[in-house]
Amino acid sequence: MTETPGTAISSLSFEAAMGELETIVRRLESGDVSLEESVALYERGHALRTHCEARLAAAQARIEQVSLGADGQPAGTTPFGEG
Repeated sequence: MTETPGTAISSLSFEAAMGELETIVRRLESGDVSLEESVALYERGHALRTHCEARLAAAQARIEQVSLGADGQPAGTTPFGEG
């Protein structure tokens, strides 16, 4: 699904935001946009990058890591960053 440039960034999935960001980069690299449009694209790209970083941080926080018992065998899981 292709998102329109006016779509609220906060409603985008990570994949949709990355896809739009890649499109913006291609357009900026092409040099076929006006200065005003380039600035608008850059601003949206910056907001998309921030959104993607936040989504990645949230996903990382949900990762569980396996904790090992004294015998070296898996003993359970703990939330990422704890233990």
